[in-house]
Amino acid sequence: MADTDVKALTGGLELPDFETTAFTTPPPLADATVAIVTSASLHHPDQDDFEPIDTGYRVLDGGRRDYMCGHWSPNFDATGIALDLNTVFPIDRLDELAADGTIGRVSDIHLSYAGNQFDLSGVRMDSGPAGAKFLREQGVDIALFTPV
Repeated sequence: MADTDVKALTGGLELPDFETTAFTTPPPLADATVAIVTSASLHHPDQDDFEPIDTGYRVLDGGRRDYMCGHWSPNFDATGIALDLNTVFPIDRLDELAADGTIGRVSDIHLSYAGNQFDLSGVRMDSGPAGAKFLREQGVDIALFTPV
């Protein structure tokens, strides 16, 4: 499917209108635990790959560096990810920020979703809130979103 086809299919999608916005005030960055939430379809080799219409998430172990990209779209070029994972999952940059005291610490866990979805209602209504709840339960204060 060409980019023009994707744009034609998604150009008229209705955007949600939220009457209220949930927000919490995080601690100062120097005291905060930061996790990455990416839509790069990353997973570990021992986890299920993302399938079309998979709106779930994968829990990524921040101590491992064996991430695989599971994007299935023919329009997606994973060359940048292969050359430098930090383009979509800036784990090394977060480690540097923690080392110099800019952030408190890097979370041990992170989340990955498949960003190549046509219907995001499953993420918006189910796996998104579930992922946020999971991160809070793990002591994460700030989520760094990396849309892909």
